[in-house]
Amino acid sequence: MGRIHIVESKTRTVRGSELKSNKKFEPIYFYLSSSCSWCCFLNWLAGEGNKVRVVVMERRRSCKVCVTGGSSYIGSWLVKKLLSKGYTVHATLRDLKNESKVSLLKSLLPHSEGQLLLFEADIYNSNDFEAAIEGCEFVFHVATPMILEAGSQYKDTTEASLAGMKSIAMSCVRVGTVRRLIYTASVCSASPLKDDGSGFKDFMDETCWTPLNDSLAYLFQDDFHKDYTYSKTSTEKYILRYGNNNENGGGLEVVTLPCGLVGGDTLLSFTPGSVEVLISQLTQNAIGYKSLRFLEELLGKVPLVHIDDVCEAHIFCMENASISGRFLCASSYISSEEIAAHYAQHYPEFNIKKEYIDDGLKREIKWASTKLCDKGFEYKYDAKKILDNTIKCARRMGDL
Repeated sequence: MGRIHIVESKTRTVRGSELKSNKKFEPIYFYLSSSCSWCCFLNWLAGEGNKVRVVVMERRRSCKVCVTGGSSYIGSWLVKKLLSKGYTVHATLRDLKNESKVSLLKSLLPHSEGQLLLFEADIYNSNDFEAAIEGCEFVFHVATPMILEAGSQYKDTTEASLAGMKSIAMSCVRVGTVRRLIYTASVCSASPLKDDGSGFKDFMDETCWTPLNDSLAYLFQDDFHKDYTYSKTSTEKYILRYGNNNENGGGLEVVTLPCGLVGGDTLLSFTPGSVEVLISQLTQNAIGYKSLRFLEELLGKVPLVHIDDVCEAHIFCMENASISGRFLCASSYISSEEIAAHYAQHYPEFNIKKEYIDDGLKREIKWASTKLCDKGFEYKYDAKKILDNTIKCARRMGDL
């Protein structure tokens, strides 16, 4: 395990078995020379009792992490989990005068003065983020441009997203404290479609990349889906190259997490877009259902993941001693027909159109991504739990 400094004795190596059997080595006396670099060790020790949990919280508090897009669906949930685990969080918002978003973040953990710092930074103004990144060991880049605003300096969301990613990556290197950059990517970048668009491969995993060429023109029935797919794919490819090519001097690890369609609960005061997509077969939301079918046509089936698993996966990638590369993040891979069938079976009070339950679309593509689980991550929510939690959330929000 290495050397551990104990306040009341000489430095020596202590094995985990001794911690459990020999009471004279009280965990309260441990002093670790670095904070986040020992996260895995501290998490393991946390099971040893309340005294160690105090040490864990204190060491984590000295570890600063940055979350861009802190008031978003994923961002707000991630900030709350980080605060509850004791980390000091630098969260960015587009406008600190937006009282509803500021109050949301400030309410995530009562009495967290000094543990949560808010910074104003606009993804369309890529140089805004350095102040928030300053002093942090880890950066979660969650923010993403969705719709190009009138008068923007960028020609499209892809250009805006790339400019933001480049600026954040360079800031991570420039401030000199950041060890790892974790990018919240999208499974839209990982289509198992063949490059010529002639059909699907037999599986979907980290080797799959969405072909950004005219072969997929038939899929993009509107600019939003096309722009989002191109933006997320191009940005993820760029930051992985940045990490792999040692453009950062070799000191910055880069992780991308292409996340599936996110369901479950929310901290927001409105229904997140991904939740609207998941319940579109119940609400007869034509725009939401169009997005659901777009995902299915692009990816073969629909990768699903619970909001809590998404954020735990982000934190897992931060607390891992050393990790880099691409890790798909989804616990289930099912068809829109299977989603509708679940609703019809378990929620008969809703009218599910027959065309949703029997669409005649049968695909045998397999989910072959195991990289995240091979590292030791465990999902807590399967498809049933995700859909049931999504229904519960939609009812609470008044959508059902």
